Formats: sequence, C-alpha cells, structure tokens
Amino acid sequence: MQSTGPLPHVVVVGGGIAGLAAAARLSGADGSPRSARVTLLESGDRLGGKLRTGELAGIRVDLGAESMLARRPEAVALARAVRLGDALQPPATAKAAIWTRGALRPMPTGQVMGVPGDLEALADSGVLSPEGLARIDEDLDPDRPASEVGDDVAVGAYIAERLGREVVDRLVEPLLGGVYAGHADQLSLRAAVPQLLATARGGGSLVQGVRALQAATPANPAPVFQGIDGGIGRLPLAVAEACRAAGVELRLGTEVRSLSRTPDGWQVGAGEELLAADAVVLAVPAPAAARLLAAEAPAAAAELAEVEYAGMALVTLAFDRSELGEPAGSGFLVPPVDGRSIKASTFSSNKWRWLAEAAPDTFVLRTSVGRHNEEQDLDRDDADLVARSLRDLAEAAGITAVPRASTVTRWRAGLPQYPVGHLDRVDRIEKQIAGLPGLALCGAAYQGVGIPACIASAWRAATLVQGALAREGTMGA
Repeated sequence: MQSTGPLPHVVVVGGGIAGLAAAARLSGADGSPRSARVTLLESGDRLGGKLRTGELAGIRVDLGAESMLARRPEAVALARAVRLGDALQPPATAKAAIWTRGALRPMPTGQVMGVPGDLEALADSGVLSPEGLARIDEDLDPDRPASEVGDDVAVGAYIAERLGREVVDRLVEPLLGGVYAGHADQLSLRAAVPQLLATARGGGSLVQGVRALQAATPANPAPVFQGIDGGIGRLPLAVAEACRAAGVELRLGTEVRSLSRTPDGWQVGAGEELLAADAVVLAVPAPAAARLLAAEAPAAAAELAEVEYAGMALVTLAFDRSELGEPAGSGFLVPPVDGRSIKASTFSSNKWRWLAEAAPDTFVLRTSVGRHNEEQDLDRDDADLVARSLRDLAEAAGITAVPRASTVTRWRAGLPQYPVGHLDRVDRIEKQIAGLPGLALCGAAYQGVGIPACIASAWRAATLVQGALAREGTMGA
C-alpha cells in the first residue's frame, strides 16, 4: 500500500502498547509498507501504558506486566520487528502453587483456566476438600442433563453448576483474578474463557470437554509465555524508537480535549492546538474514548461509558538472597475466599533467568493486591501495603527476612472488565463507529486484555483506517 503522492495524516491518541503498535503499523516501523504520516499523542509523561520498568535496589525490574502470551503470535512478532528477538526469554520455571486451606499446594496440571481435566492430579494437589472432589464426580454422570448457557453466561455460575463451588472459589477465581482482577461470577465465559464456550453449548460433562480440548491440542514445544531480557517494559520503548526512526511524531504531555468530524476528515484538539487529520485511531481506555466521542458518536460513547475497570497495586520487594533462603517455584496464587491481603506473589528471581543473572545476590519478588470493586487497599500507604504483603509471605512461604528495598506501583482503573454480554457491547460499538469513516478504536477494552490481544486490536484498527483512506481516495496511488 505504498503511496506515490502525499501520505495521509493519521493521529493516534494514546501511547500504550496498542497506540504504539498502531503507529508502527501505519508508519512502517514494524516492517509493514508505510501508509501514513503519523502523529501520536500521549497525555502522560511516558509511553508504554501498563508496560513499565523501573529500578529497585539498583536492579531493573518490571513494574507492570512482566510476560506476554507466546502462543498468540502478535507480541512476539512485534518484539522481533523492533529488534528484540534476541532478548526474548521464556520463564526459567513455571511451577506455580496455590495458597489455600492453610498451605502452599501445587497448581494442578491438566486444567484449563482452573477447570480440571486430570482429576488424579487435582486430588494429589490437595487444593480441594474431599467434598469438593466428590462434587466434581457428579459432572461425569452420563444421565446428568446439559446446562443451559445460551449466548453467554457468567464463568462462575456455569462452572459452579457443573463442578461445584469449590472449583470456582479455589481454582478458577485465582487464575481469572490474575488476568482480569475481576470476579468469576461476573466475567463472561464467551469473552474471558472462549475455549470453554463450545464445550458448554455442546452440553455433557465439562471435565470430559476439558480432556477433549487438551487431546485436540497438538504438542507444541514452544513456550506458552515469553519475557524480555531487561523486562517487558522494554517493548514499548523499542517500538517507540522504531516509530521515531520511521518519522512518527511522538508527543508526550499532550491531552486530547476534543474530536470532531470535518468535511475533509477530522479535527483533533490537542492541548491548545487543533490538528487536522485524515483519520484517527483512539487507543485510550473506554472512559476517555467515551468523552471524545460524545458529540460525534453519542450511542457508542454511552456504551463505552458503561465499561468498568478494576484497580490493583503491585508491591515489589528486593531481599538479600543470603537472608531469604531459596523459595521454590515461580510463585503462588491466592483464592479470594481465603481472605488474605494479597491475591498473588511472583518469585521474579526464580521466574526470569535474566533477573537472577543481573543480580545474583538479590532475590526480587512481588505481590499484588486489589480486585474489581475491592480497591480499598489501594488507598493504604506504601508502608502498610508492604507490611501486609510481608505478613502474608511469612505465613504462606516462611519468608521472614526484611527487604532492603521496596516499591509500590498503583494501577487505578487498570484492567477493563468483561461481564456477560461484553462482546455484544463491543459489536454494537463497532457498528456505530463504522458510520464514521477514518475512525477506529483499539486497546484492552474490546477483544482481550493481554499484550498480544492489544497489538492485534491495534493492527485491525490500522487496517480499518487504511481501508477508509483508500476508499476516500486519500491514499496515494
């Protein structure tokens, strides 16, 4: 789609990974044909959104997302396109545990987002009580009627009906909480665990459905997740560098105050300036998109305003390794039903080889607190959050050492929630936006919260505006 005439001007609003990926695709910074002159506007003082690195005890650490799903191709492909391919690194260990019923218990194998397929492994783990295990057996009764799920159903309600409440409380909740910081009884099966939807609609045993899914999945030696040497926070910085080299104008500290359609395209109110654009990509959270679209697309804006977000905080701790001992595995998840302060802990120095090699005498770990509608802990001061984390770490893993450094990172309104009907809402928004040529939306609020999903969303948005520009004749021949 290389132009021989003047390139159209596309304004990308938002400098998280989605906005950067859209700018890279339009400008050719990711190796694609250049199709536009791009200006990216970010209201904050840095790029990267929820991907961020910082220093703790002189060590570079991730203060946001720390890994990306590698079984989806988009994030790995983008990392390679911006010359981070050699820095990709799988976890050194994926051996996780669940802190429940008074002990750290091994994460059962043979499950899909907590839904068990291997009942022997589940029994051996000790995660469920004998009563909870017995309840699962009811799902295998060939005479048991199918569950009615319709077009969509809450994850927790469906799984509890089939397998009992313990499976939801002690397996599904902690795993889903790590992805969405949400509640299984509110999250959409269709949006959050789509691989189980066909099984649910087909009826019959859920356990057998999980077994069938796993049997149908070809053996794949590639890692499920990848990190980056030096932290996932390097990815947006590398994309930004590639964008600059491709001629993208990156403006920080520039709040977009207005967006309006003009006879020739779009007008973007950026700070005190009005920018003319042939097309616009909105890569901002749903509330910001709702505000900007209130005049031009009020129905879409109303839908976007209904998207709810969860806040969370990360407590990152650095210990002298000689005082800590050797905690095993990659960390542990905590079921909310157990009433702990933390919802998870990652033993980062075990999980990432690059971190252990960069600081062999230091052990870095982190905990997370906060879930949707349970963000009150985010208002506690840093010292309180650190103290609460240390109390839980001592009880769960016997960690009693005093950290030599700590930092708390708060992500308020950090993760969009996908309730029942979420994908129908997204479909309505997209249909309403389709009537505004040269406008596209992308980011975590739509088709997935993970890094690859956000990048895929950005690429789709870039394709949509490229198509609109070509139809309007703005794209050079």
